[in-house]
Amino acid sequence: MADAAIAPQDLAAILRWYVEQGLDETIGEEPVDRFALPSPAAAPVAVTVAMTPPAATPARPAAPTPLRAAPPAPRPPVPLESPQLVEDARALAEGCTTLAELEAAVRSFEGCALKRTAKNTVFADGLPDAPVMVVGEAPGADEDRLGKPFVGVSGQLMDRMMEAIGLTRAGGFYITNILFWRPPGNRTPTLAEQGMCLAFTRRHIELIRPKVLVLAGGVAAKAVLDTAEGIMRLRGKWASYRLGDGTEIPTMPTFHPAYLLRTPASKRQSWMDLLAIEKKLKDLA
Repeated sequence: MADAAIAPQDLAAILRWYVEQGLDETIGEEPVDRFALPSPAAAPVAVTVAMTPPAATPARPAAPTPLRAAPPAPRPPVPLESPQLVEDARALAEGCTTLAELEAAVRSFEGCALKRTAKNTVFADGLPDAPVMVVGEAPGADEDRLGKPFVGVSGQLMDRMMEAIGLTRAGGFYITNILFWRPPGNRTPTLAEQGMCLAFTRRHIELIRPKVLVLAGGVAAKAVLDTAEGIMRLRGKWASYRLGDGTEIPTMPTFHPAYLLRTPASKRQSWMDLLAIEKKLKDLA
C-alpha cells in the first residue's frame, strides 16, 4: 500500500500513536520488521568439521606398588587426671630425701594440668625447722604472681593471727598449700588435682616433721586427714596425723583466713583454735 493512499490526518494519528508508545525517533532509513522470519538464504549454515582422533599411544604397564610395612601404632599418652599420674607423683615424692629434692621434683612435675595455666610454682615459705606447719588449700592470684604462699589479703590476716600467739614466719611457723599451682579463677581443685599434689604434700610433712600441724580450710583438712567431714565439724578438735614411721603429729583443723574475711563473726572461733595451738606448743615444750 502506497503512502499516497493514506490520508494526512491518518498519518498524523499514526505518528501520535508512535510517540505515545515511546517511539520518538528513527534509527534507520528503512523500517525493519523484527517479527518477520529470516529467509532460508540468510540462515547460517552449520559447518561440521570432522575431527580425526590422534593415534593411540600404547599404555605403559603400571609399576607394581611396593609393599610397605604398617608403622607401629603410637603409644597413647597418659591422659590428664589419670590415676597413673597420681601414682607417678607418689613415686617421685617418695624418692625425695631432702626438702631441696622435693621442691625440685614439684617444680619439674608436669602431670598436673594446673601448672599449664599458672604463672609460678608456689612451694612454701618460712623456716623448715619451725614448730608449726600450716597447710592451706591453693595459691591465689597474689601468690601465683609472687611465687609464695599466703601473701595476699588472707595471708596478711594469717600472719596477724599467728603473731597473736607469738609465731612469725621468721621462725615460728612454716606455711604451704596442698596445691602448688593456682586453679583458674580460684575454683575448687578436682580430686585428681588434689591427689597428685597431695602425694608431694604428705612427703613435705614427713620431711618437715613439725610439732604441730595446722590445716587451714575445709579442702586441706579433708584431703590431709582423708575424711569426708566438713570444716564446721572438724575445726577446733585435735586430730592426729601419722607419719610413715608411726609418729603421731597433733593436728588442728581451722578456718581458712579467706573464709574469715567473708564471715568476720567466725573469728572468735578461730581465736579459740589459736589458743588451743598455743597451749599445745607449751605442753609439748
